[in-house]
Amino acid sequence: MQRLLALTTVRVVVARARPDQPPLLLGELKGWALPTADGLQLDTMRVQGPLTQGVGPLIWCAVFAWALESTPCRSARLLAIRDDEAQHRRLVRYFQRLGFEPVREVGAAAADLPLRLVWGGAGLLMRGDCMAGLQRAWRQLARC
Repeated sequence: MQRLLALTTVRVVVARARPDQPPLLLGELKGWALPTADGLQLDTMRVQGPLTQGVGPLIWCAVFAWALESTPCRSARLLAIRDDEAQHRRLVRYFQRLGFEPVREVGAAAADLPLRLVWGGAGLLMRGDCMAGLQRAWRQLARC
């Protein structure tokens, strides 16, 4: 976690220790928080590699718990990026299972330029409640 003025950045990483090698990155989530109730902005979420069951829910639990304990943030925003249509649909379903709901499409309109600069592309802007997301992720983690 780093703090720059009122902006706090967060990066949650899950890695597996390996003898005589650097840890193997299994997943990570990056984002930042502004000191407001709706200030949590989530950017990069990725889970990769073999044996990653439970990594996603663990990351979500950590970031939502951090937001609820360490910031005034009570809701989060993210962009389900639209690089590939099939992947976009999977992302939307995944985020909806965590309780995120669509806010609006971010596309090529001039009004979308700031959001495209923040998230690096077009897609579906979604918002979710941090407490509800923590509860959903915890239930998913318990099933692993």
